Amino acid sequence: MDGETTPGGTAPGEETTGARDASSPHPSRKTVLRAAAAAAVAAPLAFMGVPALARTAAADGTAPEATPACDDGDDPTPPQMEGPYFKPNSPRRTSLLEPGTPGTRLTVSGYVFGLGCRPISGVLLDFWQADVNGAYDNTGFRFRGHQYTDAQGMFRLTTVVPGLYPGRTRHIHVKAQAPGRPVLTTQLYFPGEPRNNTDSLYDPRLLMTVRDAGGSREAAFDFVLNIPQGPGPTPTGSPTTQPPGGTWAAGTTYAAGDRVTYGGTAYVCLQGHLAQPGWQPPAVPALWRVA
Repeated sequence: MDGETTPGGTAPGEETTGARDASSPHPSRKTVLRAAAAAAVAAPLAFMGVPALARTAAADGTAPEATPACDDGDDPTPPQMEGPYFKPNSPRRTSLLEPGTPGTRLTVSGYVFGLGCRPISGVLLDFWQADVNGAYDNTGFRFRGHQYTDAQGMFRLTTVVPGLYPGRTRHIHVKAQAPGRPVLTTQLYFPGEPRNNTDSLYDPRLLMTVRDAGGSREAAFDFVLNIPQGPGPTPTGSPTTQPPGGTWAAGTTYAAGDRVTYGGTAYVCLQGHLAQPGWQPPAVPALWRVA
């Protein structure tokens, strides 16, 4: 079962969201929308019928504005188990496809918001999934990759619809980490899957909005991180941050295995990336560990 036996569990040091219970007598707008999505699985899904989480598409199905609509106080995206197949140091890329890759093409796009419903730029999103046969690549990095949200807080992933792994419904794993914040580990699910009803980890709050698109499929999901947001710019770290007597420096491109010092401590890079203000080694365990 992907080694994921405790619904809603989190790994040590990862973000807990305190998401509102879906059984609450006062469910959020998003809970109601996800319930509507789950009830509509017998019909073809379209973005115009069910907004994708915090985002609301136009009634004619056109793309939303660069900064989409969102309700203040939306519940944070709930965490889920990492499972046994996560690997650090995935390549930075927005497409997991390779020449001749079999399977139904899938594009997943969306935004990352904070609790104030403002998009967050520079969020690290690390995706991994099974191939069309339900197998994970444990020796290389097929169907593994990371990217960062753009200046509008948007991401876009090109991949294939994952196959069924024994004991699990169809799903995609993801880790999300805003600059200087804890890691959220969770999974994304597909509506209308028969195994959704038998998978003990399945959570309807993590349903993507999915529609057919000429032989391929398009999905949307918006993450809401447990990050307070007040008036002012989105939290992307301070541009004046400098290493206190260390060799780490914002604006430097680091490769896996590179070593730096920061605050008198030595660190080794786990994943190649371009260093950003707010991404100092102690703040981003997904990228650095103590040497």
